[in-house]
Formats: sequence, structure tokens, C-alpha cells
Amino acid sequence: MSTIAIPSSVRSNLQIFRDPALLIPVVGAGVLIYLAVLPLFMLFMGSFEKEVAPREFIYSWQNYRAAYASEYTYSTFMNSLIFAGGSAGLSFLLGTTLAWLVERTNVPLRVVFVPIAVVPLILPGVLESIAWIFLLSPKFGYLNVALMYLFGLESAPFNVFSLPGMIWVHSVGQVPLAFLMMVAAFKSMDPSLEESAMMSGAPTWQTLKRITLRLLMPTCASVLLILFVRTLESFETPALIGIPARIYVYTSEIYLAFNEYPPDYGRGAALAIGLLLLSALGVWLYTRSTKEGKRFQTVTGKAFRPRQFELGGWRWLGFGFLMAYFLFVVLMPFLVLFWASFLPFFATPSWESIQKLSLENYTYLLNFRPFWDAMQNSVILAISTATVAMVLTSLIAWIVYKSRLPGAWILDFLAFVPITVPGIVLGMALILLYVAFPIPIYGTIWVLLIAYVTRYIPYGMRTASGSILQIHSELEEAAATSGASWWATFKRVTLPLLRPGFVAGWIYICIVSFREFSTSVLLATGESRVLSILLFTMFEQGQVTIVAAIGVLMILVLMAIVMLFYKLSGRVGIQA
Repeated sequence: MSTIAIPSSVRSNLQIFRDPALLIPVVGAGVLIYLAVLPLFMLFMGSFEKEVAPREFIYSWQNYRAAYASEYTYSTFMNSLIFAGGSAGLSFLLGTTLAWLVERTNVPLRVVFVPIAVVPLILPGVLESIAWIFLLSPKFGYLNVALMYLFGLESAPFNVFSLPGMIWVHSVGQVPLAFLMMVAAFKSMDPSLEESAMMSGAPTWQTLKRITLRLLMPTCASVLLILFVRTLESFETPALIGIPARIYVYTSEIYLAFNEYPPDYGRGAALAIGLLLLSALGVWLYTRSTKEGKRFQTVTGKAFRPRQFELGGWRWLGFGFLMAYFLFVVLMPFLVLFWASFLPFFATPSWESIQKLSLENYTYLLNFRPFWDAMQNSVILAISTATVAMVLTSLIAWIVYKSRLPGAWILDFLAFVPITVPGIVLGMALILLYVAFPIPIYGTIWVLLIAYVTRYIPYGMRTASGSILQIHSELEEAAATSGASWWATFKRVTLPLLRPGFVAGWIYICIVSFREFSTSVLLATGESRVLSILLFTMFEQGQVTIVAAIGVLMILVLMAIVMLFYKLSGRVGIQA
């Protein structure tokens, strides 16, 4: 039998198929291009397509003229800027105040308020908006009715169906993000400069104004920018409050273009391109502001403990602020949903309404098939998205920071690209992609999984990168020296060491996937409907008390998933 000699050049090319460490970068790049780049390319091309006959298209600027040369262009642009700017500013103010009181002052019971401040994270944006409609609706809002009764007012003092109402509702949902980012900044700040100022006779408020806040300027700018971008791309509040009030922003205009008959995909794509550019500009400014902060650095190798400001009698005012936040921002939306879920129809608290409390809504849901289908889809998508995203980003993070392969930074860049893409823009892009491509997944749960993984890859990448940088290379080298393959080393050494970051990223992605709305609103159909879409649809149909019951169950299921995964991961680790 004769043997065939394989040339060395061919052998070197075949090596990539035998060594996972060489194959994974190629596969990873292909996956990221498919997830992040291809849909945006289809969106860009679709924004120029104009249908002149059934399935006959021409390329022109008509979609952009229809989107940006109409009489509503200026009002939509201004509404978007006011909504995003006002919400970012109010969220930053509340979050920074909470962070400073909890982290840097002697306010009583401040430690208790750390978990309380982040509780609204588990409340989906759709439910947050619905809860505040229950409270601040000018017709039946509980808070308005109570104030009118107490003070003898003839009209409601608050109207949630307004631009200020939109700003308030979205702001309170973003406070936990601002709080967490500012707490981290206050914790890591060297207090020596503050101590010098106070030893020189500067009072507390002057020290806070002239020293503390000035040192935190880069962080403040970064937090404001990320809040602005997140508000600009949000859709829950514009959909539930803005559209009924005829206050349109970019996301609501895209949604309305899609829901026209026939759908105007071209104009929707052109609007999506404009929103994408605004979002990308905000993200670029955010990344730039985080890089240009060297002159504000105060943390060195010298150990320190953050200084507490002694507020004296003012500490009780700070305590009152924390209690007001807990009662009116955290507790009240939960209570109103819980109360409404036991009513046969929406009614203000009274002895008569108390007598009508029952489990009828929950009993109805037991036999309501669309609810169980949506619940199943939401749970599957939340768990699958979190798992796929964290495994994928763990591999990519290893390639970027451990493999030393040339050009590995490109994977990091591709993984970061989706953070600039608003959810509703991604939904529009995937519609154009899978309508054009002969892949029969449009209208199924698979297209939602692709959308969710694409959208949340940047968050998983940041978590995985931070964890993998803390793992010393000598641990992997020791395993390789002992004869372990690359996959065995990654599975038995790297992945278990990544467990804290993996769990944190998994929990966060699971939460945001379970409550996701803005991408699903364009992609979900009858068979692939998720809970957030079911809530939106039933609320529009006037089934408000059943919506409240679904919301309560949704919160309980989300908490159960997170607690179960956290317990299992802490007990047995991450197994492959």
C-alpha cells in the first residue's frame, strides 16, 4: 500500500481544524458577523428600497424624504431629545443622591437601602409603565383620586399621559442603573482631598460641591451619556404612554411604520438608521469620556477607606429622602399591581372594592392557554439567551485576552457593536434579513433567540472580560503541561474560575431577556409571543386586572429562576 505525503503548507492549513484554539477565533468571528453585522447591512440596504410593484423594488432616497422631510420630523426629533435628556437628568439626580447618602454619609439604616435601591430592576419596563398609569392616570389613577379627595381638587394634579409623565415613568426605572454606577465611583474615590478641604474649614456641602463632584466629573458624564442612550432607544414608555397621548419619538414612529397597512418597511428602516446613528454617537461619546479621565485619578497603591460625611441633624432629612424613595418609587408600583390583580375590574381602594377581592384573575390564568405559551417562551428564551451569550462571550474573552492571536481585538470590537443598536432597530433589521433570506425562522422563537443573544452579547462580554483578566496564565499553563487538551483546560480550569463573573452575567442577561419588549414587539407572532407582548396586547384590550395578575406572576417566576440558578451555581459550579 502506498502512502500519500501531505505537503507542509497543506498540513499547516489543516492544523486549524485539529486545534480548537485556532478554530474558535474563526468560528467566533463568523458568528459575530452573522449576529451583529449582517442585520445592520440588510437594514441599510432596506432603507433605500422602495416597492413599485409586488416584489419589485427600486433604490432611491424616497424613504428618507418620507421619514425626515415630513411635518412631524421636527416634533419627533425634539420629543426624542427632551424625553431622553429629561429622563437621563432625573435618573442621574435621584441615583447620585441615593448613592451619596448610602455610601458616604451617616444616614440611619443606610445599609438597608442598598438592596432596596436596586429592587426595581426586577420590574419589567412594561409593568413599570402600567403601574404608573394605574397611579397617575388623570381619569382613574389611584394617586390622583386620593389627592383630589384629600385637598378637594376638581381636576387631577398629575397627568401621566404627557411628556413630563413619560420622563418621570422612565426615569424611576433607570434609577437603579445610575445608583449602581455612582456607588462604585464613590467607593473607589480616595478621600484625602476631601479631608484636606474639611481640615481647612470647608463645610460639608462646599466640600461635596467643589471637591467630590468635580473629581467625579468623568464618571458623571459617562453615567449621563449611557442613561441618555438607553432612554433614546427605549420603547415601553413611548408605546404605553406616548402613543395614546400622541407624543411620538423615534421608537414609536418606527413601530407605527411597521404597523401600517401595508407595512412601510422602507420608511421604518430609514427612521431606524437615524436612531442608530444617534445611539452610536452617544455610545462613542460615552467611550471617549471614560478614556479621558487620567487627570481625575485619585486611587493609588496606598490603602484608604472612603470618608463618611457627618450630616448632623440633616441626616434625618437624608433618611426621609430614602424612605420617600422606598415608599413612592419602589413599594407603591408593586402594591398597586398586587392590589389590582385581585379585583374583577379596576377600582379605587374602598370598603366595597375590598369585598370584591378574589382569586378570579389567577383562576382565569390557569386555563388561559396564551398565558402559558407566553410564559413557556419567556422562560426558555431567558435561560437560553443567558446561557448561549455567556458561553459565547467567555470563549471570545479568552481569545481576546489570553490567546495572543494577531487581530483578536477585532472580536472584541464586533462583540461591542450591538450595544449601539436599539432594540427596535435590531427588530427591524432582522425582519428585513429573514424576509430576504431563505431561512424559515421568521415568526418563530428562534429569531427571538438570535435577537436576544445579539442584543446582550456586549453585556456578557464586559462581565466575562473582567473575570478572565483576573485569571493568571500559569494555571492554564500548568494544566497544559500535565497533558490536558485546550478544551479540557478551558472546561476544568478556566470556566470554573470564571464562575463568579459567569453567574453575575448570566443573572443579569436572564433578567433583561425575560423582561425584553422593544425587540420582541416587531418580531413576536402568535406562536412566539412572550409575556411582555402579551401584557402589552391585553392592556390595550382593557383587561387591566388580568394584566396585573400576569405581572405579579411574572415577577415571582423571574425571582425563582434567578434564585435557583444562583443556588445551583454556588453549590456545584459551572459544569460543561
